[in-house]
Amino acid sequence: MAKAGQKVLVLEQHDVPGGWCHSFYLNGYRFTPGVHYIGLLGKGESTSEIYKGLGIANDLVFYKMNPKGFEHCWIGDERFDYPANFDAFVESLSERFPKEKKQIKKYLTFVKNVTTELQLIPKLKGFWQHLTAPYRTRHMGKYALFSLRRVMNWYIKDPLLQKILNIQYGNHGLPPSKAPFPLHCAIMGHYFSGGYYPMGGGGAIVKAMTNSIKKHGSEVLTKQTVKSILLAGNKKKKAIGIELDNGTQIFADRVISNADPGITFLNLVGKENLSTKFLKRLNKTKYSCTSLMLFLTVDMDVKKAGLDSGNIWMLPNRDMDDLFDEMQKIDILEGNEFPGLFISCTTLKDPASFDGRYHTIEAITYINHKSFDLFKDEEDHERSTKYLAFKERLTEKIINSLEKVVPGISDNIVHKDLGTPLTNQYYVNTTKGSVYGTEKSFKQIGPFAYKAETEIENLYLCGASILSHGVAGASYSGVETASKILGCRQEDLLKPDETQNIRIYEAEDDTHYPEWMLKKIQVKKARQLAKQQ
Repeated sequence: MAKAGQKVLVLEQHDVPGGWCHSFYLNGYRFTPGVHYIGLLGKGESTSEIYKGLGIANDLVFYKMNPKGFEHCWIGDERFDYPANFDAFVESLSERFPKEKKQIKKYLTFVKNVTTELQLIPKLKGFWQHLTAPYRTRHMGKYALFSLRRVMNWYIKDPLLQKILNIQYGNHGLPPSKAPFPLHCAIMGHYFSGGYYPMGGGGAIVKAMTNSIKKHGSEVLTKQTVKSILLAGNKKKKAIGIELDNGTQIFADRVISNADPGITFLNLVGKENLSTKFLKRLNKTKYSCTSLMLFLTVDMDVKKAGLDSGNIWMLPNRDMDDLFDEMQKIDILEGNEFPGLFISCTTLKDPASFDGRYHTIEAITYINHKSFDLFKDEEDHERSTKYLAFKERLTEKIINSLEKVVPGISDNIVHKDLGTPLTNQYYVNTTKGSVYGTEKSFKQIGPFAYKAETEIENLYLCGASILSHGVAGASYSGVETASKILGCRQEDLLKPDETQNIRIYEAEDDTHYPEWMLKKIQVKKARQLAKQQ
């Protein structure tokens, strides 16, 4: 919108912009809570195109995660690695499960077709293209209303193979029996060419966007908590600005909320200003699962321990729906370990961040937000000793699970901190600490998702609860909202720009690193060595 000549003011309640994409430091080491990998960054692929279209590609550098295994499946005692190539993926699975070879190719080709059709839908234009839409999206239409579990059972019989193919369900937070099949296809398709991690963490993407907004004459302000959206007109159905916590009022032609629908309408607009029908919908809206995130700095050779730039999904070899139900139990102190864990070593994903000695690790598990109801009324800046003890016990449980992956890690932790659902609420202002906005169930995605335009004139939505979640999904939701306001199409705002190019390097191979990057790594290691001496 700033590029189109609009004067834009971005207000962020945290002390850094970016929401889930922001980066923060603990004891001098950087972490990013919501960016663990991004897909489709190759030439001509959709995420690459959005960054080029926004004019920020030249400011971004990404590392391609381990091409032989950007995802590592640890399912009980079984192991399988996702290669960063569709054909290699099919071949690797076929070698492991020869009896299912024909069905593997058939299933994954179908997934690929559905993914292509999902990306096609927003690009349909003109009478003829819309008329032929059912044919153009025939693969998606075939199973659009079926769950992942149901479709999987039609194609694949081997229980372990099913688990391997479903393991990325953590990326949308719904178990196979509840996840819409097209949703899971979109997730798998997003990573068929592998995973990438931004140099500088998620904060690098935010910095590129913030600099671009400022370059076009607009502003980004932090520590600005919005108290309410100002309304006027007949029956107060027109947004005219916002009021901050400190009482300052800012008037605008339009207000765009990146907060989820619950925060936007129930907190900022107010129930009294909503229609009965819309209020009923809001009250029925379900939100995605929430999380525990353990941030660790360790003093050990994690590569020697077996880690690389690929993610690790660690689950017991059990029914995934039963496992999800167990993860959603309210009593999370029960047992000594968590049943499911996502593990990411950011210093191996972003080699420029490694100082030669200390590695940073992020370990995540999904839980029920009700597990923290006992502490929800506490002040964020003044937590009770009971809450801190509760966190410490949960931290121990995660570390117990981590020991299976990185033996000896407990004795080499330099710093640890645990993010909880209450942490999510405080820093990112999400309903119930949800990590993906609204729950991505059948009745809340696609045509049933919240739209950019709302029943309040001049009030618009964007973010993870609109088009899609994730870094790319939320980014595209912003473009969609801007296109509605500017009266054009997405592609009009993302015109090809050959002067823009994302620089991509291998996380596992420094052979082709440019001189400036090698120097950056060398300086970082030299500083750490000087500290030690």
